[in-house]
Amino acid sequence: MKPIAKTSNDFPSIIRDGQVYVDKTAYFHSLVTDRQDKYFFLARPRRFGKTLMISTLKTIFEGRREFFAGLAIDKMAYDWKKYPVLAFNFGQVAASSLDAFKDSFAAYMANALSKVGISYNASEMPGNNLGMAIDALAAASDAGQVVVLVDEYDDPVARSLKDMEQAKAVRDILADFYAQLKDRTGVVKFLMMTGVSKFTKMSVFSTLSNMTDISFDERYATMLGYTDGELDVHFGEHMHRQAEVMGLDYAEYRRQLKWWYNGFRFVRKNSTTLYNPISIAMTLARPEGEFDATWTETGRPSMLMNYLSRINLVEAMAPERLSSVSDEEFDLSNLDSFKPVGMLFQTGYLTIKGYDPATRFYSLGVPDEEIRRDVAMLLVDAMAGEVSGWGAQLGNRLRAADWPAFFKGLGSLYAKMCYGPKEGRVHESSYSRILHTLLASQGMAVRQEETSASGRSDIVAEYAGGVFIFELKLGDAADDAFRQIEEKGYAKPYLASGKPIWAVALVFDGETRHLADAKARRIEN
Repeated sequence: MKPIAKTSNDFPSIIRDGQVYVDKTAYFHSLVTDRQDKYFFLARPRRFGKTLMISTLKTIFEGRREFFAGLAIDKMAYDWKKYPVLAFNFGQVAASSLDAFKDSFAAYMANALSKVGISYNASEMPGNNLGMAIDALAAASDAGQVVVLVDEYDDPVARSLKDMEQAKAVRDILADFYAQLKDRTGVVKFLMMTGVSKFTKMSVFSTLSNMTDISFDERYATMLGYTDGELDVHFGEHMHRQAEVMGLDYAEYRRQLKWWYNGFRFVRKNSTTLYNPISIAMTLARPEGEFDATWTETGRPSMLMNYLSRINLVEAMAPERLSSVSDEEFDLSNLDSFKPVGMLFQTGYLTIKGYDPATRFYSLGVPDEEIRRDVAMLLVDAMAGEVSGWGAQLGNRLRAADWPAFFKGLGSLYAKMCYGPKEGRVHESSYSRILHTLLASQGMAVRQEETSASGRSDIVAEYAGGVFIFELKLGDAADDAFRQIEEKGYAKPYLASGKPIWAVALVFDGETRHLADAKARRIEN
């Protein structure tokens, strides 16, 4: 089996070391030979393959054909002409303060330009240095043109969002940098910019009117990320080995792998869903074999975390808000007034689930299980504030069926929750949503309003050691909830599992919004 690259995003290194490379070069050939467009922008969530794409494009334009033997582009018509390449990754520029950004940006540019034989002029701004470098490289090159590749173009702004004045100042400095490209369209052969978000009021988008945004382009829907078919071709041996280690039938293994890590979709019509590359790399590289957080354990995007402190996440993630989303809500045009849906989508916490051409509305949802759990933890933090640390304790108490402790903690948690300032009498679904979030954050398989032959239970939470059927009531008695569970046969689908099954009744006071009564009963298998 070829080794899997967990940390490298350098294309030549991956090929040189004989590591798995999922061939996306047919897409890159389409980009570099496009006769109509030559300035491109692509937004994708973090750790989704953008940096590897930039490295691969750099290798193509450097004319290093030997690295592409056997890949799709090697079999296509292409002249392999060599161009000078200016490649930048602004994720490497510090932004802890405005002064730190200025110093780090200048130092980064000096180092980047030195790699192509250009001396940095410290008396000039970084943007002017870029312009002079493009002119000098084009003049000295046989090709007479330069390729510019910018990875994580938005990262310094994103990491400054906790301080809006700093974010705007950083944006303005970067605007001068990107403006250098405006008057050099004749000498810039190709431009690719990537980022997590498209801040449409940054200079690069207002001045470069010929910038083509392919983020929602059907032609490039699967250019980054892995399809099921690509997993079959490139990771088949790894997956069969891991299924055997985990003691799973291969079909069941693939089902669970898909549930955990597949679900990203970035375009309207192409419903093919994608795996995050880092999730596959980190999961398949585990010798013991297990499904767990991968993408999320590499850290949450700083842009999102800075933004979450300014919004009501519980309200933003309400299901009814995700069912009729317009194109405008994806726009992050103004630093002062981001739309929550746009931010959550572009950082990878929401994805497209469907599109209605008649209404031109999207439906959005959480992509996969690992992100579902991280979203649940974010929501618990947002809803409970300082009591969110109780969540793990409550999960352990539930698994142990320590009902007095579980109900006491749950009651305290609900008492501190915020249900939204615009709500008067809270609907039952609000309580259910909070419980769903709490249980999902504890790694349980949670199904809300699951349909059985006789009706729909409010919430079913299942793990390896048990099943919990929750029925929530406003103002009724706990016995009414038990009676409904029994009469509707909510437990029947689980009787053959051999797991302990519990019916749990939660009664809320609609006026005080508190948990008024709670009881649990063991259901005999």
